[in-house]
Amino acid sequence: VPVGEGGDKGAGRCAMAATVQAVPTQPAVPHQVEAFYDGDCPLCTKEVALLRGLDRHGRIRFTDFTAPGFDAAAVGLTHDELMARMHGRLPDGTLIEGVEVFRRLYAAVGFGPVVALTRLPGLAQACEAAYHLFARNRLRLTGRCLDEACALPASVGAETTAH
Repeated sequence: VPVGEGGDKGAGRCAMAATVQAVPTQPAVPHQVEAFYDGDCPLCTKEVALLRGLDRHGRIRFTDFTAPGFDAAAVGLTHDELMARMHGRLPDGTLIEGVEVFRRLYAAVGFGPVVALTRLPGLAQACEAAYHLFARNRLRLTGRCLDEACALPASVGAETTAH
């Protein structure tokens, strides 16, 4: 008896439900970018929460590099390098950093037209300069650096960079 014809109507619904459950789901969309973030940074975790909420298609992989067991060397970076600037990784393994990571993150959640503006001459340099200033002072600005003891070694940043 075909589903829904004769027999118990409830049974027809169950058979149809079983058929729907048997249909294979499409594989998850692979991520477009992996973002390495400081899980101890209150501003960073707020932005990650915002992006997770906007990432309805799972295009971003978020990796907290302060989590126990995270191995910076496996990414090809040091902990100090991760602390000095935002880093990301593309699916092919290419590492990106700074403003480019934010461009990729916001493009992945649908802000591509706005991101395109940040590539315009003049605005691109202003974004890089503003990010560099923020990155140098991130710990201080988020209340995590009380003195000069949080400065990174000069070999990591161009000047003394907060970590």
